[in-house]
Amino acid sequence: MSSAFDQYQYLTALVPNEIVTHSLITDVTLPNGSTLALLTLDNQLDGSKPTTLGPATLIELGKMLEAQRERARSGEIAALAVTGKPGYLVAGADLTSVAALKTEAEGRGIAQVGHDAYAILNDLGVPTFAFINGVALGGGLEIALAANYRTVSERAKGLGLPEAFIGLVPGWGGVYRLPRLIGPEAALEIMIKNPLNNNRSIDGTKAFEVGLADAIFPADTFVEQSIQWAASVLDGSVAVERPNSADPESKDDDAARFRASIAAGRDFVKAKNWSVAPAPAKVLEVWEAGIGITQPESAVLEVNALSELMQTPQFKSTVYSFVELVQKRGKRPAGAPDASLAKPINKVGVVGAGLMASQLALLFVTQLRVPVVITDMDQARVDKGLGFIHAELDKSVAKGRLKADAASQLKGLVSGSVSKDVYADADFIIEAVFEELSVKKQVFAEVEAVARPDAILATNTSSLSVTAMAEDLKNPERLVGFHFFNPVAVMPLVEVVRAPASTDEVIATAFALAKNLRKTAVLVKDATGFVVNRVLLRLMGEVSNAFDDGTDAAVADHALDPMGLPMTPFTLAGVVGLPVAQHVTESLHATFGDRFRISTNQQQLIDNGVKALWAPDGNGGQHVPQETLDLLTFGDTPSTSEELLTRTQDALAEEIGLLLDEGVVAGPEDVDLCMILGAGWPMHLGGITPYLDRVGASERVNGKKFHPER
Repeated sequence: MSSAFDQYQYLTALVPNEIVTHSLITDVTLPNGSTLALLTLDNQLDGSKPTTLGPATLIELGKMLEAQRERARSGEIAALAVTGKPGYLVAGADLTSVAALKTEAEGRGIAQVGHDAYAILNDLGVPTFAFINGVALGGGLEIALAANYRTVSERAKGLGLPEAFIGLVPGWGGVYRLPRLIGPEAALEIMIKNPLNNNRSIDGTKAFEVGLADAIFPADTFVEQSIQWAASVLDGSVAVERPNSADPESKDDDAARFRASIAAGRDFVKAKNWSVAPAPAKVLEVWEAGIGITQPESAVLEVNALSELMQTPQFKSTVYSFVELVQKRGKRPAGAPDASLAKPINKVGVVGAGLMASQLALLFVTQLRVPVVITDMDQARVDKGLGFIHAELDKSVAKGRLKADAASQLKGLVSGSVSKDVYADADFIIEAVFEELSVKKQVFAEVEAVARPDAILATNTSSLSVTAMAEDLKNPERLVGFHFFNPVAVMPLVEVVRAPASTDEVIATAFALAKNLRKTAVLVKDATGFVVNRVLLRLMGEVSNAFDDGTDAAVADHALDPMGLPMTPFTLAGVVGLPVAQHVTESLHATFGDRFRISTNQQQLIDNGVKALWAPDGNGGQHVPQETLDLLTFGDTPSTSEELLTRTQDALAEEIGLLLDEGVVAGPEDVDLCMILGAGWPMHLGGITPYLDRVGASERVNGKKFHPER
């Protein structure tokens, strides 16, 4: 029997290695004797392999929905529900498959097949339900949006429309359906703000709160209760209300809300410096063009947008960044020892109770659920650290991210002391004290005196020598660098620093621990600044040098805007803290010389208590106050923004080339991964080393590309 989806069969030959997510039907008898067809999306692989949507998957889904539509017409089924294998509804489009499509026509094909399948789900002839049992991203969430009703599991995480971040639009109906379901303000969060804020997602509780789901049920009985709820909807005993829904086609106030949200979205994109990437603007453009038209009419716009964006260099760069680096290399780190060597961690010690140490303790206790103990020089500091941890847990309760009893249990796992004797039974002890080598060596001497011989010692240093810290230890082989980035809860990278004496067992444990903390670890050699701070400070230093040499502050600070960095260098310096940036620069200067020039102007700002170069001007902008300028001295060799951009590109190519020659990491891909996860390097630039190849800096400076095959 022929199918409307036969016309798309050619797409499968273009993606021969697709891991197909199958559409499996099970008939469920409802209490009134009628039948609900339960469609389960399952790639029939273990739970570590998420279900995704490629051409073969969508064709099979479309054909299965055609068959169910015929059953509905014949009265054989009273409803259909879609769910997924444990942990997933669907994790979204298979980006590798999408990237394999070489022409706009091929992109149009995969965009259209998705719309055709989802249109049947939306209008099957009987009510349709989506049971969101787990991750539902992009096209996975759009399946749920196409259904007539939705339930969600209390344990579901990873719900969102991340297309603006990936380089696409929510082009299988999401951009049209979501704002009408939950209102434009909440839709703006999910379609624009969350993607551009480190690609955040929401959980099941939040999905229910905003109206994305009509009902929420416990994970253990989720499908069973969802089926019972569906039966109640069908027999009329449950009436579904959607107070957050909006109708811009018939209500002028709602149309105005849509336009206001879209305008706010454009301001947000500009403020986040994402204007250089085409996808966020295209999401807002298609959303706006959809006001006053039907969903099928919007589908035409969505298909056009998808097929256009799929061929942009920004999308292909994002696939390299997100799929090849974050998803693949990040999960199979180069140089990591056999995971079976890792030791269990049943108690953690954190030396220090300041902001960084308290953030670390909070992360350890929330992710590991094991006892965590902090220490500091006096009880007041310990109490302040514990107070911070308790307050953060209370905030999680208030936001619905944590149950009150769970928060109480976590608080009970964290303790503090002024005596390092509490580390006697700890398995892993990390210091987060002042960034001074002598201080850290003293800390480790005191810790080693009480720690078990097999306890692992770690330093959170951002630039100092781990080897030097280990020099006076009785067991230097158990020390490892374990460098987090601030804010700890948000930044996903950990640089695992291997000193010459570090054993495979210690390094394997560090990688296992990072994974359990839901962080991505990259193995780095013990070299000053490691990767992120070395590269980032070289970039910031070029801008600072240009300013000191007489370049206007605005010209210097915005010269790198074409890179699309998350914030300008001077703004970043203020966020990091001028003393911190200066201290790291001094460490880098001591090792690498004048490539890292120490700014006397920056030291003047620090000495006079100035926190940042820029200050609000009272008119919504920013300026350098005259009292700040009076502290500074300048040269007479200003640069244009073009000159500074080129010089910075060349400096980065030089520094990364030297870093790789020194063997700090295994390859340029690790530099790219570190900069994406540790410094917010934009995904759409495809990693810092491909970017430097594209702009010619690699060949200008090093005589060769970092990626000659690309």
